[in-house]
Amino acid sequence: MLNIRQSADQSLPTVIAVTGAAGGIGAEAARLALGAGASVALLDRDEAALARVEERLRGAEAEGGGARTHAEVLDVGDESAVEAAFERVAAAIGPVGGLVASAGIERIGVAHELSSATFDEVMATNVRGTFLCARAAIAQMLRAEIPGALVLVSSTFARTAAPAITAYGTSKGAISALARSLAVDYAAHGIRANALLPGPTDTALMWEGMSEERIAEVRELIAAEVPLGRLAKPAEPAAAALWLLSDQASYVTGSEICCDGGVLAKSSVSV
Repeated sequence: MLNIRQSADQSLPTVIAVTGAAGGIGAEAARLALGAGASVALLDRDEAALARVEERLRGAEAEGGGARTHAEVLDVGDESAVEAAFERVAAAIGPVGGLVASAGIERIGVAHELSSATFDEVMATNVRGTFLCARAAIAQMLRAEIPGALVLVSSTFARTAAPAITAYGTSKGAISALARSLAVDYAAHGIRANALLPGPTDTALMWEGMSEERIAEVRELIAAEVPLGRLAKPAEPAAAALWLLSDQASYVTGSEICCDGGVLAKSSVSV
């Protein structure tokens, strides 16, 4: 299991908000951040799963030298709910200085079979939700006059495509573009923004709606196509997110950072 400890040359924001914190990359980012000494706001719409993650983190909270957790059940696409949740976070553990925007959904379908309602559902969570949470975090940074860092979780599908991911791929391309815009707009305030592009990662979202037999088959197929020969563990892109939040990445902004096992480096034609 990856373990990150705070050091003089790897300082993190005092308070980090993580969306999609109830599982996958978000839950691992929260765990690593807390273990590194940052207080963490856990944000997710799955109340039961969020409570389980918060319970697991209590041990790390005790070891975190005063670092605390604060959980908020949140639909990131709900504007008023996002604003209220971030205000409660600031009141409970302090103004947000770092954000890992990991909340996202995937809906499969080719364009001519994809309903506008389904397309809008993906955009509402992945793009609108990321924007709303980034906006709320930036507002707190500006108000508190603190530098900060944003990590918007995009995907390798921001740069390439696979069958039937029209809505998901479009949303991830928009997230990467959002990171670039925020980086330019807020650099003068000491606020950095980057997009993290995970490749195939072993999360619940990866296998959503798939039978156990199919999961085993697809896992082997994907591993054969990834240059490193396996899917990522959620802690691996989470560790990349923490690096982007840290002072070690102090001159990195407006970038797309890949954590994909070499997927985007590889030709699509295997010989």
